[in-house]
Amino acid sequence: MIITKKALSRRTFIKGVGATLALPLLDSMLPAATPISRVTGIPAKRIGYIFMPMGCDITRWTPQSQSNLDELSPILSSMEKHREDISILTNMELKNAYPGTHATSNAAFLSAAQAKRTESNDYYLGTTADQIAAKAIGQDTRLPSLELAMDIQENVGQCDNGYACVYQNNLSWSSPTTPLPSEAHPRIVFERLFGEGGSLAERQAAIRERASLLDSVMDEIARLKKELGPSDQAKINEYLESIREVERRIQLAETEAKDNPEPDMDRPMGVPASYTDHAKLMFDLQALAFQADITRVITFQLARETSNRVYPETGVNDPHHPLSHHGNDPEKIAKMAKINEYHVSLFADFMDKLKKIPEGNGNLLDNSLFLYGSGMGNPNVHDHTNLPIIVAGGAARGMKGNRHITYDKPTPLANLHLTLLDKVGVHIDSFADSEGYVDELIHPLSV
Repeated sequence: MIITKKALSRRTFIKGVGATLALPLLDSMLPAATPISRVTGIPAKRIGYIFMPMGCDITRWTPQSQSNLDELSPILSSMEKHREDISILTNMELKNAYPGTHATSNAAFLSAAQAKRTESNDYYLGTTADQIAAKAIGQDTRLPSLELAMDIQENVGQCDNGYACVYQNNLSWSSPTTPLPSEAHPRIVFERLFGEGGSLAERQAAIRERASLLDSVMDEIARLKKELGPSDQAKINEYLESIREVERRIQLAETEAKDNPEPDMDRPMGVPASYTDHAKLMFDLQALAFQADITRVITFQLARETSNRVYPETGVNDPHHPLSHHGNDPEKIAKMAKINEYHVSLFADFMDKLKKIPEGNGNLLDNSLFLYGSGMGNPNVHDHTNLPIIVAGGAARGMKGNRHITYDKPTPLANLHLTLLDKVGVHIDSFADSEGYVDELIHPLSV
């Protein structure tokens, strides 16, 4: 195989014992006659949804300017280096989330649909935006979609009265009656991305025997690299190092759990003790999944509604949910805002990572589109109007940043879902209660 004259297939996999390694986009995967300078995004059709629970202090969220992000708000301060990569949308609402509950906030975020009020298994919602995307752009990848969370569902605690726990536990629904469970165990996610054959237990046993999943594919990688140019060899080396580092951190978390004589009932074995370490590990797994084109659609729940997590990283030692019912107490609001700022900073760190991964004529962030936000506005009154919403990335799809898009009256979040689907090539006439597109986002490019 002469790479300079014949393109390597984008669907090239390296297989080992119990492992299948997908490759990132290489120069060698482009047609020989296509100059790299003309490649603006391959593949650009990726979309991710990141859910922040329990709304925020909107006064510390909303940028001062009505048109740009030249002066970021306190909660968004970590986005300073990404101003040109993001847009903030103000006064979007989820009308179908009322009468106003935590369950409906979570359920409506991606469906914009009204959850059937029931505590039994006759629940009913709607197909979520991510699954509409998965059916259109996810069929050529190993995983049509990837559903992730930070909470282990066995330990999620209470649910809203009158609503089945399924509404709070699941962001993604492939049909109105089919919720898709999310995974919070880094090891299980890692195995889904790179493992092959046998049960989960069998694959884990094989990995323990050889110390690393990568060990079984290194001979094949070495043979492939001999046929690649220096640039592609460097890309593969960086990609393998990223996988090795993620695997090392997973193994460290498992070792720490094994060595801890006191079991932690809220943190099952293999999950890092620190929320920050856990979240960054889950974000890194998402970066690898997009980089290797294992999936093109991801949802990630930073915490479920009514979460009583404490975030010592913020200097706040109060649980999140009680703080969200602040009763307009300035001290409680300030503490809640610190948690909001912390969650946004994790997303900003993720964007940093994506921008450092080159792809085509840009980077992984350019070729991916993200919606970050909450299904609740003011959590003190369970309001679903004036939601905190960020749109990020997507430069290869014509997205422009440094914009604050404001509406004079509440506007359906479904409009944004319809628009983002269109941006990744999924063209539908309407979504839930949509009334049209977000014109400021759709006009630069519609393909």
